[in-house]
Amino acid sequence: MQFKDVIGQATLKSELPELMQENRLAHAILFLGKEGSGALPLALAFAQYIVCERINQPSASSKEPSLFGDAEPEPAGDLFYDSCGTCPACLKAAAFAHPDVHFSYPVVTKKSGTPPISTDYITEWREFLKSHPYGNAYDWLQFIGAENKQGNITAQECNDIIKKLNLKSFESGYKVLIMWLPEYLGNEGNKLLKLIEEPPPNTVFLFVAENEGQILGTILSRVQLIKVPLLEDRDIETALVERNNILPETAARIAAVSQGNYHTALQLSRSADEDWQELLRDWLNAIMKTGPVAQSRWVDEVSKLGREQQKQFLQYFNHLLQLAVKMQIFEEAGKGHPEKEQDFALRLNKISGLEQQQAIIEELDNAAYYIERNANSKMLFMALTIKIYHIIKDKIVFLNE
Repeated sequence: MQFKDVIGQATLKSELPELMQENRLAHAILFLGKEGSGALPLALAFAQYIVCERINQPSASSKEPSLFGDAEPEPAGDLFYDSCGTCPACLKAAAFAHPDVHFSYPVVTKKSGTPPISTDYITEWREFLKSHPYGNAYDWLQFIGAENKQGNITAQECNDIIKKLNLKSFESGYKVLIMWLPEYLGNEGNKLLKLIEEPPPNTVFLFVAENEGQILGTILSRVQLIKVPLLEDRDIETALVERNNILPETAARIAAVSQGNYHTALQLSRSADEDWQELLRDWLNAIMKTGPVAQSRWVDEVSKLGREQQKQFLQYFNHLLQLAVKMQIFEEAGKGHPEKEQDFALRLNKISGLEQQQAIIEELDNAAYYIERNANSKMLFMALTIKIYHIIKDKIVFLNE
């Protein structure tokens, strides 16, 4: 993967090459970014940049043109800001099969009685990266058929990493380890501390994480932190149009709802034809007007949706509430949003104030959290219905423990 294949993140895509070109490359880097921000694609592109023959041997490749007429990357000043994409090293790295780029990620036991290690799933991992570069841990574990099993990065995996990185590099001047989601690494991760602190020459650790608080402090203290921001709406919108053939108007709506998360945007695009606004209108009417029978009927209907669709619906309601809040504070906040969304947000402002809207947003966030953890959808949405009724009707704000 090249930097040009990474969505958005223009600042990091220019700063990362400079680390190497200016001899400021740390031997352990942590890419910290929320789901869907592109932290893993950035690490993959950086790993390919590190092993690229054009980057590692710029003087040799710049003396003479390629015998086969291969395109040469254009330098920006004295720097090359992307891997060439055509040398043998790049071709292998793009297929996630370069012998000096190693991977570690959460896995489950594949052979009974044998501690799981990442290489057990290397074929599946390569397929996953090609089809789901912005996927999350749940996507990966379902991809390998883990079902409800908890993935882990085990002590056996740490031993395997130590063994691999103490070998000489096969082709590149560098050896790179990309560890995806070190949050799944327990105290056994302390086995890696000496290697991280005193690695063999030209060995680079690239950690990719979403939650800093779940990473071993002993590892955190030994890495250079690179924070990966959420994506801009315009970058998500452009990617949806160019990569997924989504209509521009639909892409703009999805980008606004996805809150900088391209993984969420892709999920929303799969159900772009769903009329979440009609479902939401029916819900609010049942809550505020038609009463318990209509509420029960609505809960039965929404409980038949899949878990991801339920989350998308809650995200859409959350988006409209945030728009309503902005429109109460800034008159011009609605500009750029579809007219139907502006109208719905105005209606929300008629039945609820700022404090109530913020309370509902918190309840929606909590509900999405519990849906991810397989909560009973009927019970969850019925409880949510009752809470929203009291928040709006009685102006009660529920305190969550």
